[in-house]
Amino acid sequence: MSHPSTYRRARAEMSVGRSTVVIMDETRDSFTAPDRTAPVRGAAEQRAAGRGAILSELEFTVVDVETTGWAPDEASITEIGAVRVRAGRLVAEFSSLVNPGMPVPATITELTGISDQMLISAPPVAGVLPGLLAFARGSVLAAHNAPFDLRFLTAACTGMGLDWPSFEVLDTVRLARHLMATPEEVPDRKLATLARFFATPVRPSHRALDDARSTAAILGRLLARLADREGVSTLGQLDTWLAARDAEVAAAEVAAAEVAAAEVAAAEVAAAEAAAVEGAATAGQEADADGRETARADAGIG
Repeated sequence: MSHPSTYRRARAEMSVGRSTVVIMDETRDSFTAPDRTAPVRGAAEQRAAGRGAILSELEFTVVDVETTGWAPDEASITEIGAVRVRAGRLVAEFSSLVNPGMPVPATITELTGISDQMLISAPPVAGVLPGLLAFARGSVLAAHNAPFDLRFLTAACTGMGLDWPSFEVLDTVRLARHLMATPEEVPDRKLATLARFFATPVRPSHRALDDARSTAAILGRLLARLADREGVSTLGQLDTWLAARDAEVAAAEVAAAEVAAAEVAAAEVAAAEAAAVEGAATAGQEADADGRETARADAGIG
């Protein structure tokens, strides 16, 4: 992944709607500016190109969204950031604030630094999302905790009456779960934790573009680790490897649940047996006491 100094070199900037696309100087001759009228190539078309695509040569669009909350049915997007990576090198960036059409909660402003005042003149998501889709066209989409970002992006598409292009999606949380040992290497797989571990040039800040840049760097390190340790080098191999690792985790969870259930059942049986023994002992003691009382009565002892 590129060092931040690359970001500061001469660059070409363009406007996509009211969003900003930055094309890195070294590669802009080979990177075509997003065409908002062109069809967006989805996963089916990408798969038609073959599952033998080399991961180190693939183009990824690493995306991050900031929002007013945690679920798209009650919150909206406030910022979208994305970076386009080709063969491990950052070639372009996409960034835009988004007017969510609702107030930003104080807790979110405290977390992200994004305030209502910053969003007054920002475009709505309908003015930003088509540019993002064009920017990402023909690439594999990647994100940290991708289901979160995709829920908001697909909900926005639905609200606009657009079909989501069904990108091939890679989640760096899922990758890290299988490639990073806890707690030996990292205590968790949070973005900030992984950024510290890999010493990424850009650290996450709860701003979309910084977080996308950081995720892109982490993705590069995880894919390198995947190739070195697991021999996984193609998109097809990655799909197979991830499915196998997920199945192993699921099986281990089922086995752990079965062991826990068996331990609970055994504890319940032991408790029942102990109660039965205690009950028998109590009944025996009571019988002995009754017998002694009867004997005393028969002997005329009062």
